[in-house]
Amino acid sequence: MTHSIAQAAERSGLSIDTLRYYERIGLVDPPARDSGGRRTYSDEDLARLGFLTKLRTTGMPIRMMRQYARARRSGVAGPALCKQILVEHRASVRARIAELRSSLDVLDHKIDNYSQIERDASAAEGRTA
Repeated sequence: MTHSIAQAAERSGLSIDTLRYYERIGLVDPPARDSGGRRTYSDEDLARLGFLTKLRTTGMPIRMMRQYARARRSGVAGPALCKQILVEHRASVRARIAELRSSLDVLDHKIDNYSQIERDASAAEGRTA
């Protein structure tokens, strides 16, 4: 099945400008064109866009995404380099998750502390009323 650029944008959650930008900088291969010269995206193209979106969501810089895209196209040596890039990025994501969990623990502690202060204040009001 093929999709217009507008449909690809809608399904991927990316803007039309972002799709064109990703093509221009080499993150995605240029999509096929219909008889009118308009871009047509395959389901495989949409899957790649979905993966790129996940990489961005995890904080992968465009520079590293471009390196990954080049490696994916590079033939025999590509899979090993792709794997290396993803393994390194996964370590970075795991470190960020650990940092966020630690920060969440601090927030939970502070919220619990304020909840206790509210309960204590409410109990004190009940005794004076």
